[in-house]
Amino acid sequence: MNAVARSWRAALTCLALVGSLTTGAFAASEPVDVELVLAVDVSSSMNEEELRLQREGYAAAFRSKDVIEAITGGLHRKVAITYVEWGGEASQYVIVPWTVIGSADDAYRVSDRLLAAEIGKSRYLTSIAGAIRYGQRAIRNNRFSSGRRVIDISGDGPNNQGGLVTRARDAAVADGVTINGLPLMVPGNVLNGNTPSLDTYYVDCVIGGSQSFLLPVRSWDQFPDAVRRKLVLELASGRGMDVVPAAPAVRLWRVSANGTDCSIGEKLWRGW
Repeated sequence: MNAVARSWRAALTCLALVGSLTTGAFAASEPVDVELVLAVDVSSSMNEEELRLQREGYAAAFRSKDVIEAITGGLHRKVAITYVEWGGEASQYVIVPWTVIGSADDAYRVSDRLLAAEIGKSRYLTSIAGAIRYGQRAIRNNRFSSGRRVIDISGDGPNNQGGLVTRARDAAVADGVTINGLPLMVPGNVLNGNTPSLDTYYVDCVIGGSQSFLLPVRSWDQFPDAVRRKLVLELASGRGMDVVPAAPAVRLWRVSANGTDCSIGEKLWRGW
């Protein structure tokens, strides 16, 4: 075999290898109804009891009939979720890695994992921007495909580190990701007594994308029900915002623009 023939054979072998790798990558993409990143605040404004209440609230939600029916009622009858706790810009801790839920047993296993995982100490600083960027990367690099890609941010204060939260939000939305919010407006909240309130801040500065919404929580007693309702809204494929009747104690908000100062968290932090 002459040198030219050997070169052509080598080139064809490389092309075949690339083709097989590409085909394998596409074949490995598993279709689901929703890809959901649950990004939960564990920053230093949260005490140990509040960290426990958050974890228990999500664990209870995954055992609820409403959530399980929402998960199994879509086209593919399954969703992919990951549960991540976050604090500062580089502080993200995966409690539940990407997991497919397609049955009550799957949902119960996620619940058990949340309850079994050690509750760590609260983390310094509050970087919603960092949590959004992490969630965007997690969705982009997972092995799933879906028509709905969602990052859910829960937290009790505004962004104060990691760059402007609006830039992170806009980049994620441009990537086809929806960002929903669960602002914890409980006593001692960092924006209590300030303007704007945390729900307004989340509306104007944090959430965005197709069908984005938020559910404010004004007491820890409301938290489990709010998480359940939020998950149903996020996981019920194609059934819209009227899946769960609105409870009097928890208002459902839509996106609006009121000119909020989205750097208020950074300014408050510098003042402290």
